Amino acid sequence: MKEGQLRSEAEKSWLPGSPGGDRPLSRRAYDAIFTAIQDGQLAPGSLVREADLTTWLEMSRTPLRDALQRLEAEGLLSMQSHRGIRIAALDQQQVSELYTAREWAEGAAASLAARYATPVDIARMRHILEQERASADDPVAGARQNRDLHLTIHTCARNRYLAEHLSCMAALLALVGNTRRRNAHRVVEAEQEHTALVAAIADGDSQRAEASARQHIQAAQRNVLTHWVGA
Repeated sequence: MKEGQLRSEAEKSWLPGSPGGDRPLSRRAYDAIFTAIQDGQLAPGSLVREADLTTWLEMSRTPLRDALQRLEAEGLLSMQSHRGIRIAALDQQQVSELYTAREWAEGAAASLAARYATPVDIARMRHILEQERASADDPVAGARQNRDLHLTIHTCARNRYLAEHLSCMAALLALVGNTRRRNAHRVVEAEQEHTALVAAIADGDSQRAEASARQHIQAAQRNVLTHWVGA
């Protein structure tokens, strides 16, 4: 991996001296590496040297290693002595199982969100929907807004254990490479599914919210497996 291969305007926002640069260095390192994995710049199964990452991120090894330890705990990579850092890879069966588990968990979160979401929460979801529609042609921004919407719903569920479970699955989904699998048809379809989901939550309809969330994840799973090319 070369430094130039990872540089992008989105990633520069995590570097020192830039907007958002007041975040802890280890957090910035985590976010930048996570994004590079999800966007396919750090491909599943690939090896990368720690020295290359310190150069790219413009930081010392201490905060980088903190970030790498968190990413390793989440199953996104493994640190191998004398060989570097290997990005994890999921096979098709693992992806199928991950989406099946996510379907149930997202359904539960949406059902609870329909009970507990406040008007402020609903306004935030609708704002994210507006951003999603405005950036339909930008797969990186679209993937980010998708994460933001689901995270907002998870928070609205007001259940820390469910949120933690969903967070672990969301981390592993980075290995699926959502931004690489987005296509024009799926972008429109997902936006419609998100709109229906938010409407159900806003109406306080737990059953409809759960059904909408599960249908959304089922559709995402079909899309991923239909276009599956392996790691």
